[in-house]
Amino acid sequence: MTNIFYVEYDAAHASSFVFDIPEGHDAWLLVMTQTPALFWVNGELKEYPAHSAILYRPQQKIYYRACAEAYVNDWIRFESDEAYVTETSLPFGVPFSLDDPEYCHKLFQLLVIEHSFNKDYKESSIDCLLRTLFNKLLESYFHEGITPQYYNLLNLRAAIYNNPGNRWTVPKMANFLRVSPGYLQTIYKKTFHISCMDDVINSRIRLAKEYLLHGTHTIAEVAFRCGYNNVEHFSRQFKQMTGFTPGKFHKHAYGPSDLHAREAT
Repeated sequence: MTNIFYVEYDAAHASSFVFDIPEGHDAWLLVMTQTPALFWVNGELKEYPAHSAILYRPQQKIYYRACAEAYVNDWIRFESDEAYVTETSLPFGVPFSLDDPEYCHKLFQLLVIEHSFNKDYKESSIDCLLRTLFNKLLESYFHEGITPQYYNLLNLRAAIYNNPGNRWTVPKMANFLRVSPGYLQTIYKKTFHISCMDDVINSRIRLAKEYLLHGTHTIAEVAFRCGYNNVEHFSRQFKQMTGFTPGKFHKHAYGPSDLHAREAT
């Protein structure tokens, strides 16, 4: 069971802000920074960048303060006997970088809403959101090499998968990050282990499958909606990715077992 005492997002403080609780809370405290901050870690004060998370267990010394003109964070103080909290692999009292701060920030926004209003499924909704948040924290903690550029790449990748039909090109994606096309291709593949254009193709074929299985569009319409000006080019890439032409894939819409068997080989 989990009980939230208080949760807040976009909590803004002046440059003089200091949070000092030598004996800690009688509860868990999770803090996610949006600005740089100083934290007391292993007997000394250290500066950590924006988009850091830190988890304090009950009765653990807490000390952090602003180190710029303003300090902004999301935070939650709660009690829980759930294993995903009490047996977590996350470190206690040591900040680590978040690999998707916007996602985690949205979870905080939802937690504030669920905590603030008495809805029928409040407890289960809070538990689901907090479990998801801890999953994201674990992903971040075990993710090495998070840099400021990584966040820009993540936003680009999200934009690609959210709008596969956009006429994506390497120069256009490079402009999204304000870097050279060559540098984009290097850092994109190093970060996601796939080239940026191959990622575009994956996102387009994924959308095309949805249209072909559950839509009423012609193959030409599907190709156009997925960012292709040429139906032949679309059909060729679709077959390379799935083993089926778009037409044959569409015919299997009512016989998925055969389709899945073919894709698994």
